[in-house]
Amino acid sequence: MADDLFKALADPTRRTIIDELAEKSGQTLFEICSRLSMKHQLGISRQAVSQHLAVLEAAGLVETRREGRYKFHDLNTAPLRQITERWLRPDTSGPEESTA
Repeated sequence: MADDLFKALADPTRRTIIDELAEKSGQTLFEICSRLSMKHQLGISRQAVSQHLAVLEAAGLVETRREGRYKFHDLNTAPLRQITERWLRPDTSGPEESTA
């Protein structure tokens, strides 16, 4: 799972999509494309955005739900929390001292 997560986060366009979903979750493909075009001046096709969303969904970062004819995309931060919990443990000893 970590490999899919890091692969998904490696692409700057996917990180921008994550930023947009963090700002406003529950967006349709049309809304995401509009925000990428207007706010970030990304000239990217709907098909390309859809492919990026598929990679994010495979990594568990995006969840989709259907309501009628519309498909909504929501950010799922659980995989990011799992990564931080894996390596960032609470340090009770205080800051490390430099020996240099």
